[in-house]
Amino acid sequence: MTLLQQLMWGSLFLCLCLILESVLLVWCMSALRRAGNILKSLAGPLRNGALLLVSLGFILLAHSAQIWIWAAAFVASGTLPDWNTSVYYSLITYTTLGYGDVVLGPGLRIFGGFAAINGVLGFGISTAFLVAVMGQALRETGVLRRPDGQD
Repeated sequence: MTLLQQLMWGSLFLCLCLILESVLLVWCMSALRRAGNILKSLAGPLRNGALLLVSLGFILLAHSAQIWIWAAAFVASGTLPDWNTSVYYSLITYTTLGYGDVVLGPGLRIFGGFAAINGVLGFGISTAFLVAVMGQALRETGVLRRPDGQD
């Protein structure tokens, strides 16, 4: 792939993955509202734990789907020889571990780098989401108070 093609395709897959994560997190917010209403009778720690598990489930689904999208791109483009190698490379690149035992050729390195950018942004969004969800849940149960003392 040319530099321009790598930038174009990498940007396209990055946008697709971040849209998917956004959609899943919006869906998660809806599920959390429903779960929160159902779980109102539970004690604070049990309710918060249940809401955390719902959030983590959606986040894991979002990250797993993005890894599979990148793996499919590497297989479809003939970049990597098989699904096992492609999923492994996608996972290692997405998490920015980068063991280095599987590397892309010079004409695809920039495209592969977009998977790492996707992972960094995805983990950042997920972390911010979890902080917001747990902060709200802890405020609602009275465990956390706003600094100004208002609830």
